[in-house]
Amino acid sequence: MKQDKQLNRGLKNRHIQLMAIGGAIGTGLFLGAGKSIHLAGPSILFVYLIIGIALFFVMRALGELLMYRPTTGSFAAFAEEFIGPWAGFITG
Repeated sequence: MKQDKQLNRGLKNRHIQLMAIGGAIGTGLFLGAGKSIHLAGPSILFVYLIIGIALFFVMRALGELLMYRPTTGSFAAFAEEFIGPWAGFITG
């Protein structure tokens, strides 16, 4: 099999726009976290830690579901399959 495709360097307008949006969102999150830490003190770091651990286990569970039954779609498909159509509708 002959491969004629080569990589080239070039950014299109949409690439630069997405990088700008990502930079703005990242800066906003950084400043928002700094402001909340300033107002609430170091206890907010424990809240971030607890929420981070909970989200870690949620993502692990979604990964296990995806390995158990690979499907296209979002986690709303899993909610519909394992809980019911109402759960898939609300989640989606």
